[in-house]
Amino acid sequence: MRDSEESDAPAALLKILIAGGFGVGKTTLVGAVSQIEPLTTEEMLTRASIPHDSVQGVESKTSTTVALDFGMITLARQHMALLLFGTPGQERFWFMWPDLAKGAIGAVVLVDTRRFEECYPAVEYFLDIGLPIVVAVNHFDGADRYEPAEVHAALELPPGTPVVLCDARDRLQVRQTLITLVEHALILATRNTTPSPTPSTSWSTRV
Repeated sequence: MRDSEESDAPAALLKILIAGGFGVGKTTLVGAVSQIEPLTTEEMLTRASIPHDSVQGVESKTSTTVALDFGMITLARQHMALLLFGTPGQERFWFMWPDLAKGAIGAVVLVDTRRFEECYPAVEYFLDIGLPIVVAVNHFDGADRYEPAEVHAALELPPGTPVVLCDARDRLQVRQTLITLVEHALILATRNTTPSPTPSTSWSTRV
């Protein structure tokens, strides 16, 4: 059942990407918060896929996203609906990222602290194309715990890039992570569109 605060018609539709390495929890995150039945394009892992889809560190994983996941959440207080597109994490599907990124206002990049290196390609790609990101640390059972500041430093993120702790199974935590991304994207958009101050008459005269 939807929260009463999320029941009104939205004034804006915003596209958000959910990215990260293989088996980091992208499909779980979309499913945890989506108000519609999530659209998933998962296939079973087979022995033939092992050279392409290493399950080291996620041995219990039996399926993988081969195209995208899709879900939606309405935020009435913010007068918007978020369209969530989960991106495939395997290298053989990275060619899809440019198309998926078109029209997006930002991306949540999930991090598994057992496999930090898995998030590097997504972080680097989105920063390179100028897409705002929030790094969300999805702590798995038995994994080492790190504070957001430690993750920020380890990934050498630009100043101001949000890093949050987010259990991908927890609807409220996921929802707050998405709101953090929207707020971050709005701040960057405002900063980038703020006109330069008009020189005063006295300054113009001196020049």
